[in-house]
Amino acid sequence: MQSFIVNGGRRLNGSLRVQGSKNSALPILAATLLVKGKSVIHNVPDLSDIRCTLGILKNLGCSVSRESGTVYVDSSCASGYEIPESLMREMRSSVVFLGAIIGSHGKAVISTPGGCEIGLRPIDLHLYAMKRLGVEVNEGSGRLCCSTSGLEGGKITLSFPSVGATENAVLVATTAKGITTIVNCAREPEISDLCEFLNKCGARISGAGESIITVEGVNALHNAEHSVICDRIVASTYLVAGAVSGGDVELLNTEPHHLNSVLPLLEEAGCDIRVKCKSIRIKATGRLNRIDKIITQPYPGFPTDSQALFTTLASVAEGTSVIVENIFESRFKHVPELVRMGAKIRTEGRVAVVEGVRRLYGAEVQAQDLRGGAALVLAGICADGTTEVLNTEFTDRGYEDFENCLCSLNADVYRKVKKDGAIKKKNC
Repeated sequence: MQSFIVNGGRRLNGSLRVQGSKNSALPILAATLLVKGKSVIHNVPDLSDIRCTLGILKNLGCSVSRESGTVYVDSSCASGYEIPESLMREMRSSVVFLGAIIGSHGKAVISTPGGCEIGLRPIDLHLYAMKRLGVEVNEGSGRLCCSTSGLEGGKITLSFPSVGATENAVLVATTAKGITTIVNCAREPEISDLCEFLNKCGARISGAGESIITVEGVNALHNAEHSVICDRIVASTYLVAGAVSGGDVELLNTEPHHLNSVLPLLEEAGCDIRVKCKSIRIKATGRLNRIDKIITQPYPGFPTDSQALFTTLASVAEGTSVIVENIFESRFKHVPELVRMGAKIRTEGRVAVVEGVRRLYGAEVQAQDLRGGAALVLAGICADGTTEVLNTEFTDRGYEDFENCLCSLNADVYRKVKKDGAIKKKNC
């Protein structure tokens, strides 16, 4: 059992290089199954979800190795098409392997994926996309058995711009015969990054980043080298950390235009934002201002993954902020924990009304999902006293070396490990 111990009251300052994007690396690593040869993927963060993904690739017969932030995947001898339930349940994003396996082998067997419990995330759209290109799907006993006698391009119209369904549709269409048109696509930068990698491998994909993507199927993909984009949600996490601590923080290796929906809200809160080509600097002095309304929307709108972080910010701002969660219906699980720390938050359905307080107070709280866990650590940074955030396994899914990155910015955070009754401290 592990937890984060956060001693609050320290102003963050300094510079930090932002890690590679988890949500980009996962589908790109899955896409290596379609490649005949060795793929070289740079800027891959060291996360539990990434380790699970590499485990799935090995289970399917790929040769996988890692050197620092670079992952090498050779799928030449990969013949497996079934992912064991034990691996599928480790993370929700494992469903993105469905399109890659079918595109590579013409069949796939998977179980219901796991991951954070933040609300209903049905995979109906994923299966709809498969069926539109000639895949037969049989469901039963928590397993999906998919097969096709030949993938044929077609028109896929998504009822909602789902990131995962868009990725799966692109992956399965890459080697289908003919042209596939995907309508109402998700427009996230991570999808553009996936398509850029596939095009480097010989795919013919156009329209990534727009609402319509066109895929002209090819017979096979060749090996290529690619560097994953930076993680925009991790970047927003450290920006909020700088804001709530009254700090001066510069983030390197960023793509500021990926944060066009986030930066204006930080400015509304009273922060000074300075943007350069690949860096963002945030300065916060005095008490933060309220943010009138925060509404989560598909990209390029405000990301649902940053909602919990901004709930912490609103908790210590002057005035009342309103947060509307439009993507997931169970994404306020961090709220009762913030209330334990002295926050004044009322929720009703998908709306949270946050009345800012002058200070939060240290307490023992529990993370129940990835971004909620990060939000509680940030709350501990600006709280009086000591906060213990239980369940570090959630933050480990998406943040590389989280406590040490925060410590490099002058935070006082360490990981407490309890094993066999003994408690050990992992220093920054």
